[in-house]
Amino acid sequence: MSAPGFREALLAFGPHDGAHRVALRVMLSTVAPLLVLLAIGRIELAAFAAFGSFAALYGRNRVHLPRLVMQLTAAAVMVAAVALGALVATLPEPAWAMVLGGAAFAGLVSVISDAEDWHPPGVLFALFAFSGSASIPSVGLSDVGIAALVAACAAAFAVLVGTAGTALRVARGLPQAEALPVDRDYRLRDRHRVQLRRVGRYAASVVLAGGLAIVLGIGHPYWAMVSAVVPHAAGAVTAGIARGIHRILGTAVGVLLAAGVLALDPGDLLIVALMGAAVFGAELLIGRNYGIAMVFVTPLALLAVHLASPTPVEVLLVDRLLESIIGALVGIAVGLATARWWTRRP
Repeated sequence: MSAPGFREALLAFGPHDGAHRVALRVMLSTVAPLLVLLAIGRIELAAFAAFGSFAALYGRNRVHLPRLVMQLTAAAVMVAAVALGALVATLPEPAWAMVLGGAAFAGLVSVISDAEDWHPPGVLFALFAFSGSASIPSVGLSDVGIAALVAACAAAFAVLVGTAGTALRVARGLPQAEALPVDRDYRLRDRHRVQLRRVGRYAASVVLAGGLAIVLGIGHPYWAMVSAVVPHAAGAVTAGIARGIHRILGTAVGVLLAAGVLALDPGDLLIVALMGAAVFGAELLIGRNYGIAMVFVTPLALLAVHLASPTPVEVLLVDRLLESIIGALVGIAVGLATARWWTRRP
């Protein structure tokens, strides 16, 4: 099948495909650990819990044991990302270690994603977990184990929620859902060749975007790193350009929405509730139009950062917008520069 044209990729709005079920699972997996942290007075650990709950995002196109296996693999990667990122955060000057370590970690996760046929594909969430953890201030060596434990508990809960639907259907004697078809119509040797090309794209984009953000003195370089890998998960270069533009436009609208919310100075409980609403909206739309989903993803990310380490709102919003633009443009540029690499089929 040929890659869609740029206009089609930019304006496409996919089918619903039961997205509400996935959105409910992800919302529950995200909100419940945050409420526990709020109840025990440790809401500053919210980011680590949110990163662990990313395991809930995986396996949308799988059911039963295949979904469990995919979510367990993703959970292990997310916990490792948090632990490694927290270790980096203990360094006196973690910025460049975060960028270089993030590039290496993204390359490794890219191979895992391809080998396990992850859905959603790519390294975005694992890189976010690593670099976001590495960016949290005042993390000491004694905090690394706590961060990993919180992420592991949240990931375990996400996996439990992901398997609950199957258990309930079995208990009620209902017919089981079928997995969506998976495209495996290409030879393993060619698949490995594409893996290496994709690893190079991810690593180069992370280093360039993160390094540029550090040189420019922007306060949250990991947002540039994460945005830079977004175009490559789309596959074809034209689709990647559209995805990068979606990231920029959706982030711009999402920043305005987050500004209105944060201007109200909401309490922690309300922030958790708003994060639940945002993650539900994001998962409801992420498979339909990435740009619209980013309108929800952006406030979600900003609220999570605000919970973990409160920052002046205007700084937070400007950093998010600037770094998303820098990262997306770097990712698009790397995609165009390496366009001749991309040959999925011989």
